[in-house]
Amino acid sequence: MTTTDFQWPDFYFARHGETDWNREQRYQGSMDIPLNRTGQLQADANGILLRELLERDGVDPASLKWFASPLSRAAETMDRMRAAFAMDLPPVIHDKRLIEISFGELEGRLHAELSSELAQAPGERDASYWHFRPEGGENYADVATRLLGFAHELTQHTVVVAHGGVLRVLRHLVEGTERVDVLNWPPPQGVIAHFAGRRMTLYSATNTWDVADSPGR
Repeated sequence: MTTTDFQWPDFYFARHGETDWNREQRYQGSMDIPLNRTGQLQADANGILLRELLERDGVDPASLKWFASPLSRAAETMDRMRAAFAMDLPPVIHDKRLIEISFGELEGRLHAELSSELAQAPGERDASYWHFRPEGGENYADVATRLLGFAHELTQHTVVVAHGGVLRVLRHLVEGTERVDVLNWPPPQGVIAHFAGRRMTLYSATNTWDVADSPGR
């Protein structure tokens, strides 16, 4: 299946809250690193924000499908978000296809300590980085294959909680945003991304911005 073969439904996406490794700018990838206190508060605030967005859109939370990466930083973010809803909700489905891109031998290392031959930070990447695979890891094309398989699980107004690399790839698959743009875009934490009509709009407690105006575009 290609990006043009699939009719993407509307859905809501949240990146997990901050971890200590995020703060340190350390590659975490598929490592199971927990939320820090800032990340927990971001997740709590995202739950309230999601509740408000669903009320705005006239969506019954109990009618949704709820998907999360099984890594604890995403699973806890989802659980904290759902705590904002004073009702019984369908169970969360933890889908391995939503796990963050694996950085292989780079995981646990600081961005700043790596040479450009080993890895390139966002802002320094060209389109060829889509196919860069660290030793023992994945590339973004691998993640795209995973997500195209997961796409068949999506229904209208699904909620997904996963990772920054996953959100990068979704922007490419759903919106058709150029690879070089998504590779150099820093996916924010503490926001809800609403994909509707194959376009992403980001919402936070204090700001709303269209993807064309989003930070790091």
